[in-house]
Amino acid sequence: MKQLSGADTMFLQFEQGNNFMHVASLAIYDPSTAPGGGVRFKDVLRFFAARVEKFPQFRRRLVSVPFALDRPYWVEESGFDVEFHVRHIALPQPGDWRQLCIQVARLHSRPLDHSRPLWEAYVIEGLHNVEGVPPGSFALYTKMHHSIVDGESGTEILKALHSTSPEPIEEGEAVGGYAADREPSLPELYTRAVVHGVQRVPALARLTLDTARRVASLGTGTLGPLGTLLKGTRNLLPQLRALATGDLGTLLPKLPPTTRFSGKVTAHRVFEAVGLPLADLKTIRVQAGDATLNDIFLTIVGGALNKYLAAKRELPDGSLVAMVPMTLRGADKGGDHGNQVGFTVMSVRSDLDDPLERLQAIGEGARTSKRMTEAVGKEVSRDLLEYLPAPVADLLIRYVKLPGLGLIVSNVRGPDLPLYMAGAQLVHYSPVSIPVDGLGLNVTGFTYAGTMWISAVSCREMLPDPGFFAQCLHDSFDELREAAAALAPAARPETRHPARKQRTERRAPSRAKAPARKTARRKSASRAGTRRRGRAGSGNGATAPGPSAGAAEAPEA
Repeated sequence: MKQLSGADTMFLQFEQGNNFMHVASLAIYDPSTAPGGGVRFKDVLRFFAARVEKFPQFRRRLVSVPFALDRPYWVEESGFDVEFHVRHIALPQPGDWRQLCIQVARLHSRPLDHSRPLWEAYVIEGLHNVEGVPPGSFALYTKMHHSIVDGESGTEILKALHSTSPEPIEEGEAVGGYAADREPSLPELYTRAVVHGVQRVPALARLTLDTARRVASLGTGTLGPLGTLLKGTRNLLPQLRALATGDLGTLLPKLPPTTRFSGKVTAHRVFEAVGLPLADLKTIRVQAGDATLNDIFLTIVGGALNKYLAAKRELPDGSLVAMVPMTLRGADKGGDHGNQVGFTVMSVRSDLDDPLERLQAIGEGARTSKRMTEAVGKEVSRDLLEYLPAPVADLLIRYVKLPGLGLIVSNVRGPDLPLYMAGAQLVHYSPVSIPVDGLGLNVTGFTYAGTMWISAVSCREMLPDPGFFAQCLHDSFDELREAAAALAPAARPETRHPARKQRTERRAPSRAKAPARKTARRKSASRAGTRRRGRAGSGNGATAPGPSAGAAEAPEA
């Protein structure tokens, strides 16, 4: 029996209404690399079962403490049944990328069963017309509750569930018959709750005083966007009144602009993903000087939001500010999995049209954010959740209204080399993350084997045309790539990577026009790129899973 950490419990407490707190992934496999040139469902099931049994968290279910007096516990089951968790389905015809996105969105719209271990996997066949995917490929959609895993631990699990060679490895049969934990009695749970409550109060007091001293030593201007959020909170009485009533608009009067993504999410999810060549992103990093890959990723996201909202005539004057998870894991990433994550906020400079200006501004903001987290301590948010009495944390998370930033952005580094499941090569890997009330758009980047996969998840009412948003991501990437290439000295052509030629076709000039903007802003020309066939923005999108690009006209808002 193992008690959840404060961060793990937070993701359980956030799960209410239409806020489903599971994270997922979409993986596509080429079975032609397997011995014999094919893979059957039972091969995947056997491979999966032999690997999953190495992780006890896949066999644990929740035991909650009555009235939320303490954090829940994980209790390991003895009758674990892998066939309950791994299911087998097929796409409807025509079996194209759009149908796959719709299927993933539907699966992602269903909450997990909390009476069972909190994960599911779906082997999806019928990918007959997904462009850029080898014939006979199958997909695997896997979802796990965020209380089990964060971005980096998810990457470690991904590696452990795969092999680095298509050659068969003797996995052996799943052992089964695991020793079950004894489920605690109610008196035991109550006793533990009292003891833990007494132990956490002194630690919380020390943490609060230490953090207050650190923040007081910094000017709000030093804190970047977080400083903006903290302005106006010096008067304690109005601050407490606003906190008690959930009116954080009064508590934090100078908030970033609200957009269509700032409201409450509905139950219906949408999903899209694009692939960008990692070599091109690294070339941009060299050409642009001191930019990081994360700066480039945020610049692409900010540009996509600029294009999408401008096409809807909803682009605010100020920039959107994103909540950004940051890992708290050290060099040793072993041990039990779970959440070792903190949060900061960063501007994506969606108010700037010029991609190089946006990249420079984001780089400056990232350095400011880094100084702030180093000064305050990036473990503060995690430690606060760890030491806060469980009933207080439960009330705050469930009933305090959070500022509607509208956007969550994260970027995770994945494996550099190809991975295999039952001999089938993993050729596509997209994260499928979490939109919640007030943070209705989640954009996640994941690098794998030479490609950065960028996925967007929202609800159908906020993002009715995910294919068009994917188009905006491609156009933003094209603009940044061409602008950075123009900076490269003509005498050093070897540092410049031309647009990729494979799987490309001629594309019409961009027709997505933003409405008239302030003359002080510099307008960026529409860039050319590569784009798969199909109408962008129809249904759940028609963007190819491969590294393609293009331009499209915005559907009617």
